[in-house]
Amino acid sequence: MPNANEDNPSALNQVQSRAVSELLRVSPVADELARRFQEAGFSLALVGGSVRDALLGRLGNDLDFTTDARPEDVLKIMRPWADAVWEVGIAFGTVGGQKDARVGDVSQSFQIEVTTYRSEAYDRTSRKPEVSYGDSIEQDLVRRDFTVNAMAVALPEKEFIDPHGGLDDLAARVLRTPSTPEASFSDDPLRMMRAARFAAQLDFEVAPDVVAAMKAMSERIEIVSSERVRDELNKLVLSAHPRKGLTLLVDTGLADRVLPELPALRLERDEHHRHKDVYDHTLIVLEQAMALEEDGPDLTLRLAALLHDIGKPRTRRFEDDGRVSFHHHEVVGAKMTKKRMTELKYSNELVKDVSRLVELHLRFHGYGTGEWTDSAVRRYVRDAGPLLDRLHKLTRSDCTTRNKRKATTLSRAYDGLEERIAQLQEQEELDAIRPDLDGNQIMEILGVAPGPVIGQAYKFLMELRLENGPMDYDAAVSALKEWWAAQD
Repeated sequence: MPNANEDNPSALNQVQSRAVSELLRVSPVADELARRFQEAGFSLALVGGSVRDALLGRLGNDLDFTTDARPEDVLKIMRPWADAVWEVGIAFGTVGGQKDARVGDVSQSFQIEVTTYRSEAYDRTSRKPEVSYGDSIEQDLVRRDFTVNAMAVALPEKEFIDPHGGLDDLAARVLRTPSTPEASFSDDPLRMMRAARFAAQLDFEVAPDVVAAMKAMSERIEIVSSERVRDELNKLVLSAHPRKGLTLLVDTGLADRVLPELPALRLERDEHHRHKDVYDHTLIVLEQAMALEEDGPDLTLRLAALLHDIGKPRTRRFEDDGRVSFHHHEVVGAKMTKKRMTELKYSNELVKDVSRLVELHLRFHGYGTGEWTDSAVRRYVRDAGPLLDRLHKLTRSDCTTRNKRKATTLSRAYDGLEERIAQLQEQEELDAIRPDLDGNQIMEILGVAPGPVIGQAYKFLMELRLENGPMDYDAAVSALKEWWAAQD
């Protein structure tokens, strides 16, 4: 492992000790695999993010290796050894596998990827990288995105390989490219988004020349597939410091090309003039939503927080009294959210859920601060459906006023709503609100065959249920017959 750098010995000594500890933990698997490659006449090294995370003391069970063996040779070596092998990435020189092993007294499952030394580059019209194999680890490392990901540990001897000063950059918490930023981003423009993602995940600074290249080359991101852009955006949004990465995307112009609705918010002041602009408000809402997460990062909630106000630029109106209004921006924003997420190839379910949260994020304020009727509570729960818990979090997060009295009032009002929901949940099973008569009963009572009228009757009974709560059978039958008589 590396010697301490004279300029920053304490930082690098801490890095060294963490790395030794982490590498010893995975040695039973890594060394065993390396010996198999050695016996077959090939070399193997732990590389990239795995080395970086080992140095940061956060190495998980996902291990990345690089080798001079070609993919067909990697398959021959791994198939008899691994518990499972997959070839999904073999076109790009990567063979994946799973290996279960005992580490100390604990059984663990390791996800392994072995990639042949390679170089890759885009041409001006392609959305996919062209892959060619290399013959040396130095050649492989220079093509990697950032110096902190361009380090390797040759196995099983554990020789540290760091030709581009990645260890120093890791200690300094800075992102630089092994070659010039222009050359690196020309090879793969997605690396510009990866810079923002790693800044957000690791809380690192991006070197000024890298930022300058991102600004100058931002249009190159347009040749990258929507799926790859989406995946990087997800990792950024789910990181510990998404504001840092999102700010970098906006400041460099990348957001104008991958998520233009976000920088558009910088031009809009919110209606209360309590914030610099809606953009800053949005980032605060995102961070406040993160603080309410209970079971780890929630992509649905975070995307809803990020997109909840994107309808404001299109709905902004200057009123006669000098105020600014954004009437129905939640409805417009929901449509814009659906369009943007669809273009980024998100799943239909996620598009539906995030769009719905954007559409509902103002519903609470529509009822004012007074006492909610039971009917209003039922409709709120019905409309939110399985998104109710996330809607609670989003609505609370959307309060960013600096007026402590107003913030307290809103918080208490929402506390009251949640209490009302809980009370009605106990009484009426709000999660499964349905009419007091089903379709078969409606047909039997009215003496009619299946058809549109059954749906109309069902809708009437649902409105009755929402308005008045549960009814006994006789009352429901009487109401249905009265409705039916009025249809003639």
